[in-house]
Amino acid sequence: MKGQIGIVGAGYVGLPLAHVFAEGGNKVLLFEVSPEKVELVKRGESYIRDVESADLKRHVDGGLIDITTDYDALTDVEAILIALQTPLSPQREPDLSIVLGAVEDIAPRLQRGQLVVLESTTYPGTTRERLLPILEQGGLKAGEDFHLAFSPERVDPGREDWTTKNTPKIVGGITPACTERAVELYSRAIDTVHPVSSPEAAELTKLLENIFRSVNIALVNELAQLCDRMGIDVWEVVGAAATKPFGFMSFQPGPGLGGHCMPIDPFYLTWKAREYDFYTEFIELAGKVNENMPWWCLGKIARALNAEEKALKGSKVKILGVAYKADIDDTRESPSLKLIELLQGEGADVSYHDPYVGELPERGLASTPLDPAGVDCIVIVTAHSGIDYDEVVRQAPLVVDLRNATGSNGTGNGKVWKL
Repeated sequence: MKGQIGIVGAGYVGLPLAHVFAEGGNKVLLFEVSPEKVELVKRGESYIRDVESADLKRHVDGGLIDITTDYDALTDVEAILIALQTPLSPQREPDLSIVLGAVEDIAPRLQRGQLVVLESTTYPGTTRERLLPILEQGGLKAGEDFHLAFSPERVDPGREDWTTKNTPKIVGGITPACTERAVELYSRAIDTVHPVSSPEAAELTKLLENIFRSVNIALVNELAQLCDRMGIDVWEVVGAAATKPFGFMSFQPGPGLGGHCMPIDPFYLTWKAREYDFYTEFIELAGKVNENMPWWCLGKIARALNAEEKALKGSKVKILGVAYKADIDDTRESPSLKLIELLQGEGADVSYHDPYVGELPERGLASTPLDPAGVDCIVIVTAHSGIDYDEVVRQAPLVVDLRNATGSNGTGNGKVWKL
């Protein structure tokens, strides 16, 4: 069966994936519950920075990309790729309700010969233990009547050197036939497809990638706290260590983890590990270090203001950058959100400036002009490249730089406090 490729979820993963398949000449039908997103796609207006509106409109007008809210249209596609959120519950446990709800809708519409692939990050065993029983309820058998696989998304929003198209795609099927079918599909659009032996191996691969980063960032975050006490510039130390051409990989400290993966993925594995009477203490310790960084940064800001004989309460504090990383508009799990909450809780008069994020409704704020001279303290949380940090340092009475954005201009400068 060859025809349209169905993608459930038209967000940060689904829309770029649709674009890549369309670029390869494949017809794509997006399934999205948000009427606003449906209307935007139908007009060819992209709400994802990694997909240009001109490209989206070209594919929509050319009949390669369509979008619907009607799950009945699933019966007409050759493959169903699930790209939905897998957040954590308030208790920091996996919440698969969005994905499983979609699978419940897919199951009664599943057709012989169709391929179903889960792209959403999750714990090992999800595809086999949670999706497979639901999809086989109608009597069809995976590996014989339909195919089922896991292929983790590897989206890094805003990145231009490694994109959905040229980042190798990991694929693991329930059976060898399932893997072969998924490899064939992705090979139509993606440069390199790497098959593994099972969906569990593919699921754990994605977790390992982000746990690796989380653990190493926790190491330098802890080192940053020690360097603060010892009076050593952690940025100088990390930069010097990075000159070694072997045996060292550079990671940067910061105010905490952000994005759709690193703050969440490690907890999926630690939760699953407990099923096997195993405790991932190393991973959980890294999570504790990283989650504590906004509180530590709050103390740094308070100390900086105290040195100027000002209390945190009542001080005008401007956060510079609220996206979770530079030069994007994505605020998911951004450490700035927690830091703003903590500052407001201490009575600070908080505002923010971010050229990419116009509003933060969850904090009741909107971006305001930078105006470094009009506040008591500038806190650099996200180092967007379009900001003149030399000018910020020149105008601001006090700068707390959590990203080393001020560079050498901030080193030894009495009014710049670095992480």
